[in-house]
Amino acid sequence: MVAFKRKPVMGSGGHTNPLVWLAAIICTIFAIAMIVAGIMMFIGYIMVHPRVPIISVTSAHLDLLRNDYAGLLQTQLSIVVTAYNGNAKAHAKFSKMTFSLSFQGRVIAVLVADSFDVPKNSSNVLRYVVQSSSIPLTPDQMEKVDESWKRNEIGFDFKGAGRTRWKVGPFGSVKYSCHLNCYLKFRPLNGSYIPSKCSSKSK
Repeated sequence: MVAFKRKPVMGSGGHTNPLVWLAAIICTIFAIAMIVAGIMMFIGYIMVHPRVPIISVTSAHLDLLRNDYAGLLQTQLSIVVTAYNGNAKAHAKFSKMTFSLSFQGRVIAVLVADSFDVPKNSSNVLRYVVQSSSIPLTPDQMEKVDESWKRNEIGFDFKGAGRTRWKVGPFGSVKYSCHLNCYLKFRPLNGSYIPSKCSSKSK
């Protein structure tokens, strides 16, 4: 089988078609523009030294914990979530913030926050008061609550996610998704919070 080589597109007189030259010039300009944009972004990072904004549980309190012989649990918690923007030269925006509080796998409440801005090198505080209705417990869960009273320690799962965005000078903006997955522990006898590291991770 004979193979044929394809000849370059030629115009009249055996010269390369002007459209081919035009396409080559456009591709070259586009490639140069992408390289310049990458260099500018790199310079912006060096100048601004960006830090990923984070969310953290900074304090909490167990306002109420009551269970009865019928297997019903009532609780109320106060939770303070702080959004930090450690960038000294850029404002940050937090959006789509959603948190869930659960006990023994049962969701007690879903907490949300409207979009908000945090000035450069600053923070913003979100205060939540979560009051549950009577939560029916299984015999195993009732036993665990009784053990928590005896140990004077009880825990709740607190998970959340949101998006952060901040500008890197005139060079564009950076976006991240932040995820929070914590286990909040309290002393049921006085409601005090047992401090533990609870900060978001970025993806």
